[in-house]
Amino acid sequence: MSLVRTRVLSSFRGCPRCVVTSRSLPTLLSRGGVRRNSTITPREIKPYLPKAGPKAHHGPRAKITHEIQDLSPGLEGQKVVVAGWLFSQRRASENLHFFTLRSSSHSVQLVSRSKDTSHDAMTWPLESVVLVEGIVKSRKQKAKSSSAPVDEIEIDLSKVTLLNPAEAQLPFYPNRPEVANEDLRNQHRYLDLRRAELADNLKTRSKVAHIVRNYLHDNGFTEVETPILLNSSPEGAREFLVPTRSLSSDGSPTFYALPQSPQQPKQLLIASGAIPRYYQIAKCFRDEDGRKDRQPEFTQIDLEMAFVDGSAPRTGKDGMRSTWNIGGSQIREIIEGLVKKIWKDIKGVDLEGWFRVMPYDVAMDVYGSDKPDTRFEMYTLPIGYYPTLSDASLDKVLLDQSPSTVEFMIVPARQAEGLDIPSLARSSQSIDYVKITDKNIYTWQNESVLTAPIGLEQDRSLPVGVKPGDVVWVSRRKKIAEGGWTHLGRLRVQISEILMSKGLIDLPANPHFLWITQFPLFTMADEDKIHLSKGRYSSTHHPFTAPMFEDLEDLKKGKVDGVRGQHYDLVLNGQEIGGGSVRIHDAELQEWVMKEVLQLDDQEIGRFDHLLKALRCGAPPHGGIALGFDRLVAILTGSKSIREVIAFPKSGTSGSDPVFRSPSVSSDEVLREYGLTSLRSVKEGKAKKKVEEVQVETVQGKVVVEEEEQRGGQDHQVSRKEVTEEEEKKEEHVEIDEKEEITKK
Repeated sequence: MSLVRTRVLSSFRGCPRCVVTSRSLPTLLSRGGVRRNSTITPREIKPYLPKAGPKAHHGPRAKITHEIQDLSPGLEGQKVVVAGWLFSQRRASENLHFFTLRSSSHSVQLVSRSKDTSHDAMTWPLESVVLVEGIVKSRKQKAKSSSAPVDEIEIDLSKVTLLNPAEAQLPFYPNRPEVANEDLRNQHRYLDLRRAELADNLKTRSKVAHIVRNYLHDNGFTEVETPILLNSSPEGAREFLVPTRSLSSDGSPTFYALPQSPQQPKQLLIASGAIPRYYQIAKCFRDEDGRKDRQPEFTQIDLEMAFVDGSAPRTGKDGMRSTWNIGGSQIREIIEGLVKKIWKDIKGVDLEGWFRVMPYDVAMDVYGSDKPDTRFEMYTLPIGYYPTLSDASLDKVLLDQSPSTVEFMIVPARQAEGLDIPSLARSSQSIDYVKITDKNIYTWQNESVLTAPIGLEQDRSLPVGVKPGDVVWVSRRKKIAEGGWTHLGRLRVQISEILMSKGLIDLPANPHFLWITQFPLFTMADEDKIHLSKGRYSSTHHPFTAPMFEDLEDLKKGKVDGVRGQHYDLVLNGQEIGGGSVRIHDAELQEWVMKEVLQLDDQEIGRFDHLLKALRCGAPPHGGIALGFDRLVAILTGSKSIREVIAFPKSGTSGSDPVFRSPSVSSDEVLREYGLTSLRSVKEGKAKKKVEEVQVETVQGKVVVEEEEQRGGQDHQVSRKEVTEEEEKKEEHVEIDEKEEITKK
């Protein structure tokens, strides 16, 4: 017996799950898996009958010598072999034809002076894969959009080989001026990826990943892969659950949960002491509706560091103390260095100095957003900041004890002319506006239903705050900011997009990076977490975020409303591209926050038991951050959506995969293996049961009716018998009476 057969036999022998036993294996091996005495007749295999038309090439072919993008005038006179996709065909004369061969990034002109070669190539469908051999020559007529050395040459063909013909009619043709709609392109993503823009995006994505790995490695970080199949935890948005075939003791189905982020595994790595600096380009999952910058499956640059600061750093030469008033300054240094490296290598731009830092409450007061776009001047401010309020009115605003206030935003006349003001006002019932004229410069506040009841007055001795033609927008919001937007904050972004599309505002080319810090540690205003919090407080970031040192005592006293967290978000041009925090490293405080503030029950806290145990084993102070890799690459490439920088993205709304057609339905037989039942089967079962119950009731009703009929028939017979007997008795009486009458006569 050969060594291979011996090893195969030993691997199968004694395997309880293997259908093939060690005794039957030699027979199977000798006949290719079919026993000699088997009565099974193989199904007839029909011969291969190729379709009419061009045929794919099989067998030997010339070896490729150059990539298309590497061709240049320096190769003039040399023979080259290149491959690519047939992009265009053109007949100049009977003996002269031109073709264009394209790769993922460049194209080259082909010249054919052979009738046979031209005839064949002219019949091949566009987008077919071909191999060409020929001599490099300088182009007499330069390409109109010459941007690379390959545009200055052409290949004089000597031989062309059709490697694989495309279909005669494709769903659409990439790299054409008219771009097909996104739904069609996503269904045939493998074809759409031939567009140079998408191909370049994926290459940029690869370059950024390479820069990230090299930079973090050079700064002492270790790349560690964390598990994808984890346990469900009530810490953020909805999770994706993965059913298993391992049922619980009572027969209930059990599930893994796909991670929303590697948050807990990376904290455990730091707690172990083995990995003081961790990073990973990690896959993450959230069961939420897709947007232009969000989809159910996404990638983030994830990192964690031990021994980060737990409070604001001391004043240094770099001046960080004046702005960065929380801990985690080491995270800031690493991330800013990484971002500067990416922008230098990818965009050729030097980002100088530290990024700006802005507290959350300032961002909400000035821009109405926790991720403000600071590239243009348009501010949303509480009414108390209006520049010409009288002293009495200002005192009235400051002494107002109501929980809400009015915010205002001024759109200058030149920009207001380009807006459909009434339409914008109708887009939200929470906002109002006043157009400024010569007459109401100092009295406009009396014309709005939101400001008139306050009874504000302006000091006419002060310079006017508005000019004729301006539009003042007003809205009401809570004094203590919460959530991610105010009404005017959303309107500000909407107006800016309209103005940019009409060329009424110009945005600077340099990126505007901004750190937002000192978020509220807890919130009840996060729409994405309402289904989990169920009316309780939820963590603005996540349950492991540490409070600011200055607010720690208030937290311990239960005064959680004003407690700020050591949470930091990195914002770029109005988009959040990353977020992180200093973590709670004290197990006792962490458990108290979960139990008393977040009001998690014992079962929910039990899901974090491993983390609490790790903290009790002596975890160092630590913190981390995650950058949205997809968003970062989309911004670098100027893409409108992250779907343009992902090879096979999910759809924009439903989150389905149009190429692989996921998610899909599993059969009832498969579901039973996981202890699950489809709602359809349940409904069908209920409907069937109801039908059966009706049938039983019908049968029982028939039986009752039949029994009643039988009883009715018997009663009828009895009654008839009684009537007959009565009639016979009456007849007897009549006969006796008649006899007696006759006797008397």
